[in-house]
Amino acid sequence: MPYMFEDRTGRITGSDYDDIYDRMFIRVVPHPRSPARSDNVLAIYNMGRRSTRHGDTRHLERQPSVVLEFAEGAAGGLGNISFFYPPAPSMTMPMNRYLRKATFFGGSLSRKFRASDGREYRWEHQSADGHEWSCISEENYLVAHYELRQPHMPAYGVSGNTLTIHESYCHLSIDIMASLLIMRYIAEHNL
Repeated sequence: MPYMFEDRTGRITGSDYDDIYDRMFIRVVPHPRSPARSDNVLAIYNMGRRSTRHGDTRHLERQPSVVLEFAEGAAGGLGNISFFYPPAPSMTMPMNRYLRKATFFGGSLSRKFRASDGREYRWEHQSADGHEWSCISEENYLVAHYELRQPHMPAYGVSGNTLTIHESYCHLSIDIMASLLIMRYIAEHNL
C-alpha cells in the first residue's frame, strides 16, 4: 500500500506530512539553529508519530534527516543540501549538483537526482493529469506524485494537499520529500 501523506499547509517553508494510515510522519520546519529561524534554512524530520497540536516541539529533541539551506540575498537561488542518515556519515553538497536538469537544454522544472538507494529518479512538473509534480524512475515507472488542492475545491477536515509515494519506493520517503521541496522552491522562485 502506498504512503499517502497529507500536507497540512501546502507551504514549502513548513508543514507536517502525515501518512493517512499512521505509518510515517514527516515534519518540515525552519531549522532551529538558523539565524532568526529563517525560512531559507529548512530541516526535515522523521517524527515517529503524528503531531497533535500546533505548538508541538518534539522535533527539537531530534536530529534532522535532511537540512536544506537555500541561498540568501538578492540573487536568491539554490544553496546546499545536507544529509544526516544514520549509519552513513553526514554529507553536504550543492543543491544544483544533487538535483540536476534532466536534459542539457531542458527546463528547470524537470530535474533528476540520485537517491540513497544509488538509483536516479526525476521530477516533472505538471506532466500527468491531476499531478502537480510526478517523480519517475529510470525505467519510467511512477514513483511518487504531489497534488495541491485547487482553491475552488472544498476541503472537508483535511488540507487536500497530498504526496503519494508508491509502495516499492516507501523506503525513499525522505529523499523524495527533500527533492520535492527543492523542486517546489525552484518553481516558486522561477529559478
